Amino acid sequence: MIRIILADDHEMVRIGVSAYLDAQADMEVVGEAENGQQAVEIALQQRPDIILMDMVMPIMTGAQATAEIIKQWPEAKIMIVTSFLEDDKVYPALEAGAVSYLLKTTNAKQIAEAIRQTYAGTPVFEPEVTHKVMERMRTAQTRALHEDLTEREHEVLQLMAQGMSNQLIADELFIALKTVKTHVSNILSKLEVQDRTQAVVYAFSNNIVDQQ
Repeated sequence: MIRIILADDHEMVRIGVSAYLDAQADMEVVGEAENGQQAVEIALQQRPDIILMDMVMPIMTGAQATAEIIKQWPEAKIMIVTSFLEDDKVYPALEAGAVSYLLKTTNAKQIAEAIRQTYAGTPVFEPEVTHKVMERMRTAQTRALHEDLTEREHEVLQLMAQGMSNQLIADELFIALKTVKTHVSNILSKLEVQDRTQAVVYAFSNNIVDQQ
């Protein structure tokens, strides 16, 4: 028996979906939540096999609730069932740990089958979600690391390449020494290098600073 929790702030949705799933021979709805906070509490209490999670709910969003559940219970299998396909909904949910992503326009029979697949370990995504994920992966593979540097970080890197110390950079840009250290730390992180020397080598190798 697949034990399911349903989290959705629309009562009629919960009633309809719960009735259909309870009618399945291999499924049982063991809890319902009308907001994200309740979803977290009930999920951690009941430890169901599958959690059906809406994205837009009061108190905590579906992504926030998903992240909190996964933080405390990494093995949880959370399926997003929502009306939204925007990037600011899809990516936070997947990054939070959701394993499947469906639209509410999906018919009940398909949702039930998706639950079975997810329970068996096979993620189920709307075609549009799959496309978004693949596109982001392609973009990430072709995007240069230094493209994430801010304008100020480019300025700091340029001065680093000129051999300036943090104090000299602070004096040159009229900013605090602590601010320069933060910029340098961000630069090393974004360029995925260990120290200033490697950062400067990267900068010259990729022609992103003026060679003087």
